[in-house]
Amino acid sequence: MVDSVYVHPHDWAQLLSLMALLRSPEGCPWDREQNHKSIRQNLLEEAYEVCEAIDNDDMVLLCEELGDVLLQVVFHARMEEEAGGFSIADVLDGLCRKLILRHPHVFGDAQAADAAEVLTRWDQIKRETKGQDTLYATLAAVARSLPALMRADKLVKKAAKADTASFGGAETWNRLSRGAAELPQCSARGEDAEKSVGEFLFSAVAAARLLGVDPERALERACDDFAASVGRAEGVLPPA
Repeated sequence: MVDSVYVHPHDWAQLLSLMALLRSPEGCPWDREQNHKSIRQNLLEEAYEVCEAIDNDDMVLLCEELGDVLLQVVFHARMEEEAGGFSIADVLDGLCRKLILRHPHVFGDAQAADAAEVLTRWDQIKRETKGQDTLYATLAAVARSLPALMRADKLVKKAAKADTASFGGAETWNRLSRGAAELPQCSARGEDAEKSVGEFLFSAVAAARLLGVDPERALERACDDFAASVGRAEGVLPPA
C-alpha cells in the first residue's frame, strides 16, 4: 500500500488508500487518535477557507481548499467505516440517490419552467422525505450549528414562504423600528438586554430579505468598511 501512494497522478482510490494507511497502526499517531468531534472544527474552517478563495477569485487556492474539504469527508467516512457504520460508498450512494430524487424534472416526467420552480420543488421533496409536515418541523431542521446570522436568514426565508403576512413589508419594518426604539431603554427598564438585541437582529435579517440582501455578506462588508475607516483615520491606509 505504501509504495502505491507514490504513483502519479493520484486518484480517488489512492486517496482512500492514503486515508486507510494514515489511520492504521503503521500510519500517523495523530490521525489514529481523532474522532468525529475532535476534527469537527476542521471541517468548518476548511469550508470558510473555500469561501475565501471564491471571494478572492483565486482558482488555484480554490482547488487546494476543495481538496482540504474532501479530506474531511473522507476522514469522517473512514472513521465510521472502522467503527462498523457507514462507508464512503454509502455517502456517495446517498448523495446520488438524493440528487436523482430531487431532480424529477431531469430524471423523471416533471417539468420545471425556471430555477425558482426547481427550488420550490426541491424544498417540497425535502419536506416530504424528512417528514416535515409542520412549519415548526421545517424550522427545527435548520442546523443550530450554523452561525447565528446565517441560521436566522434560513429561518426567515422558510417562515416567509409559509406565513407571508408576518414577514411582509409593513410588519417587518414595524418590528425593526420598534426594536431599535426599545434598545436604548433596555437597561433602564431592567429588561433582558440580550433578548432585546437578539430580537432586533432577527428583525434586521427579515428586513434584509425584503431588500434582497444577504445579511452575512452585508455584515462582512460593514466589518471591512469599519476596519478600513480606522486604517484611514490612523494614516495606515490612503484616504477613500
